[in-house]
Amino acid sequence: MLNRGWTLALSMFCSVAACSACRADTLSNFYAGKTLRIVIGYGAGGGYDIYGRVFAEHFGRFLPGKPNVIAQNMDGAGSFVAAKYLYNVAPQDGTTFGSLAQTLPLDWAMSDQHRDLDASRMPYIGRLLANIELGTGLPGAAFTSFEDARQRQIVVGATGASTPGFLLPTALNRYGGAKFKIVSGYKGSNDVLLAAERKEVELIGAIGLATIMVRNPQWVTQRQAPIMYQLALSRNDLLPHVPALAELGQTGEGRDVLRALASSSEIGRSIITTPNVPPERLAALRSAFNAMMADPEFVRSMESRKIPLSPLRGEEVDRISRETLATPKHILQQVLGLSKGS
Repeated sequence: MLNRGWTLALSMFCSVAACSACRADTLSNFYAGKTLRIVIGYGAGGGYDIYGRVFAEHFGRFLPGKPNVIAQNMDGAGSFVAAKYLYNVAPQDGTTFGSLAQTLPLDWAMSDQHRDLDASRMPYIGRLLANIELGTGLPGAAFTSFEDARQRQIVVGATGASTPGFLLPTALNRYGGAKFKIVSGYKGSNDVLLAAERKEVELIGAIGLATIMVRNPQWVTQRQAPIMYQLALSRNDLLPHVPALAELGQTGEGRDVLRALASSSEIGRSIITTPNVPPERLAALRSAFNAMMADPEFVRSMESRKIPLSPLRGEEVDRISRETLATPKHILQQVLGLSKGS
């Protein structure tokens, strides 16, 4: 015969189990038969579109009720059109998501133009990919490390004045003691790569690690190319010999500015949702995202399509976002000055 303590413990266990089953049933009833939507803040064909559509293709089967998920492009204003839709118009119940600019927290913190939303109230579900940008030369380049850029002028190819290929060498000139000469105006990283092959420039100011791992993995795995810096908060496991951006700052303020710039790469291709999603539903969304990222069938599908993954839990992406939003104003002003070329 069970004593009173065991009876109480068993009763409590059964109550917890019943509550868990009830929550699962409630979530399943809510999502069953629904069509969820992910709003992609850019046009078709780019990285945000690819990862947004991957999310739409697979996510529903990991949620209770197995709802359908559709993708919709809503480009404009560096994804702020989509962000404002999520914040002000979309249902705030865990049925609408976004694939938005990785710089959303930094852009919102720096600008006074988008005060009709509050980026701190938009939680992340999780990250599919850290978008790490590299400053690299080609194999056989006449330099080996960032220290060379402190000793002599190195010509860098970049696209527009507000792009990473321009911002990173500009910031490293100002805060890292580099002597980069920046040639901007190329249409994209492919054009900068061709310019390097033609020896018009010596360094590609910013090219994605994921891009290199698809096209020229030996540059990384065999260290064939001289990679000077990586836009990341800490060194990537594939690049333990390459300094993360903030390491190169020569003053405390310089390191803070470079760290603020690097925060966006860690957010990368993440999925965000609306404010006011009930906590229990947000937890279910994050749990489903984590299950998707750990699912062998999903991982094999991405590998076969050469779509790289570097997942991170939504809670961790939120932490990075909060730290970015808490960046002191004087540091944000320095970052803003870089983006304006001042």
